[in-house]
Amino acid sequence: MVAGLEEISDGLVRIGDRTVNDLSPKDRDIAMVFQNYALYPHLTVRGNVAFPLKIKKLPKAEIDGRVAEAARILDLEPYLNRKPRALSGGQRQRVAMGRAIVRQPAVFLMDEPLSNLDAKLRVQMRTQVSRLQKQLGTTTVYVTHDQTEAMTLGDRVVVMRGGYIQQVGDPQTLYDNPVNLFVAGFIGSPAMNFLPASVEESGLRTPLGDLPLGERVRRALSDENAPRQLIVGIRPEHFEDAGLVEDTQRAKGFEFTAPVDLVESMGSDKYVYFTIEGEQATAADLEDLAADAGGADLPPQGGLVTRLSAESRVRDGVDANVWLNLDKIHLFDPRDGRNITLTDGKAAGVAAG
Repeated sequence: MVAGLEEISDGLVRIGDRTVNDLSPKDRDIAMVFQNYALYPHLTVRGNVAFPLKIKKLPKAEIDGRVAEAARILDLEPYLNRKPRALSGGQRQRVAMGRAIVRQPAVFLMDEPLSNLDAKLRVQMRTQVSRLQKQLGTTTVYVTHDQTEAMTLGDRVVVMRGGYIQQVGDPQTLYDNPVNLFVAGFIGSPAMNFLPASVEESGLRTPLGDLPLGERVRRALSDENAPRQLIVGIRPEHFEDAGLVEDTQRAKGFEFTAPVDLVESMGSDKYVYFTIEGEQATAADLEDLAADAGGADLPPQGGLVTRLSAESRVRDGVDANVWLNLDKIHLFDPRDGRNITLTDGKAAGVAAG
């Protein structure tokens, strides 16, 4: 719709100061970068990058200057006389970006440009795209299913589900204050843990034990319409090996003991996996996450993923004492998925539809 390839049903599309609803795609001053590179196999790198400028019939000197500048920015100078078949996947994607850069457009539209690359190359290209955007200073609309790309590249992130906007905000706001279960489960790697909970006099009854109610949670539950059956959301990094927690900090959290299933040492920290007995959290949002947002990234049913310090001595098959930071938990209404622990004004966007 931004490109003009689909008509919008309502509202206005503005690029800069111009309303472009009635402009054809070629008149909107946009450049697109696609997932599949879309390079001309019979043209060299130089020819591919220069192609949109030749279509515009710009002077040869200007074309050569723009191509040279794009090649310098993208480190393509050694490859200008090669054809696409002689390039790696990352080099081909840089050529596609170069073809967009020489246009000097008002807006870049990037449609999952890195998804065809292997994991290591994707990280390298992600860094390059970020530097490129800052260097050029051109507004870029970047579509991705990879939340890591969204978090690292985006100044403003729009999380969508089924065609509806769930939340809009900077990456840190979406991470700290997700408006609903879907956003909470989509943002963050490893993904947030979700556990069923019920409100009891002793606190929140969960498979980990009875969690005491902090002031923030008490305020959220004081509303007469607050549900009594809840889903607790806890990020892996908000757990710690209880033996490494200082006494002054220990009182602010909750300790539990569980058998360790698996330890993955990452060098800087450890991912420690537990199986938790009892009921499982269920909600439509969680089903959608598993189906649409990469179920492989979510903790398995009955599983708990924690991210502990590298100094932790926990071992596979041995019970571990784990500390949970109660100040960081989120409570969600399983009926509609909304985060009831958000205070007014904390979320930079509203769930819709």
